[in-house]
Amino acid sequence: MNNHSLIDYLAVDLSALFLRKSKMFRDGIESAPLREHLKAVSLDLPPIGAIGYYEARAGTLAGVLNPAFRIAQWKGPAFPTIIYHHGAGENPYDKSFNWIFPVGKMPIQANLAAVRISRGRTREEYTAALRSLNTFMAMLAVSVRLIEHLVLFSRSRGTSRVTVAGVSLGGFVANLHHIFFNSADIYKPLFSGVAMGDLLLDSAYRNLCSPLALRSPERIRALLNFDDDFARAGSGNVYPLLGRYDQISVFNRQRLIYDPQRLTVLPRGHTTGLLAVKALRRHILS
Repeated sequence: MNNHSLIDYLAVDLSALFLRKSKMFRDGIESAPLREHLKAVSLDLPPIGAIGYYEARAGTLAGVLNPAFRIAQWKGPAFPTIIYHHGAGENPYDKSFNWIFPVGKMPIQANLAAVRISRGRTREEYTAALRSLNTFMAMLAVSVRLIEHLVLFSRSRGTSRVTVAGVSLGGFVANLHHIFFNSADIYKPLFSGVAMGDLLLDSAYRNLCSPLALRSPERIRALLNFDDDFARAGSGNVYPLLGRYDQISVFNRQRLIYDPQRLTVLPRGHTTGLLAVKALRRHILS
């Protein structure tokens, strides 16, 4: 095991110390499939006007949720739009977004929007929501539907090219949008795939899962692995980036769905890969 892999395990072990009472799905593993969650989402969104932060309300199968988004830069219809979703537990939610897209510090020739997952206002709120698989599925569905709203908004403003990108959890969300809507022109998932069930059960992340979840691997995989759906959607407009030594989005598992001709591989792990900001920026903007 090299240093990149070791750092992934250490990062997860550190998280596990703080999540002893909020391990994933400890309160229940019952949930409808994601497709049903998507159908059930009703979004109540404010009108999008100037650059700024917008909170929304979403009715779901798990009750009312509270997603949000930020229009960080709008240069106009002559420029492409990038819609970005953060990783799991980012606090603040736009930390990696600000690293990759330092608006005001360097010129970025794109319209930029950042999506915040429901129950993501604080780390405590987010980890508490992970105690229920049903709530987690609803959170994924809301993020996917919110991205679709932003794609349509961008089209209505005359944008001819839309990219949906995300890191870690956000990359999984980007792939789910590709599977169920595929309305963006390009998808750039970073350090992610579509086998979220295998990530939870077979990677370093296993230490964050409850005994209830670990005793029910078939159910977790049935609800959170989307390999067949992705294969049906095709991958001609998906340009992923993976870390060869990633012990969370494990390279040899998540790469199986992707076209190797469109796959970029960094010689990094999950944690160290997230620090390769210039490489991530270059990948998304290329």
